[in-house]
Amino acid sequence: MRLLPWTTPDDRSCFLISDAAGGPVSDLADSIEEMQLDIGEELLRHARAMHADPKVPDREFRYLSRRLAEALGDALRVARN
Repeated sequence: MRLLPWTTPDDRSCFLISDAAGGPVSDLADSIEEMQLDIGEELLRHARAMHADPKVPDREFRYLSRRLAEALGDALRVARN
């Protein structure tokens, strides 16, 4: 059973149950997980650049913090399964 990188409309986990390796749903999940990790890496690069600039407004840090929290949640979901 594989945990998929998306949830139901009521925010419950989705799982793929299959004996076959690969397949269209599995390939889609792989692509989405890769995209989520790429976004996390991009956000991390952006955060490091922002920390180097003392003139960055607090509201931008708060926005970045929310996006980083989302990316970390996605990465942990992938890593744990």
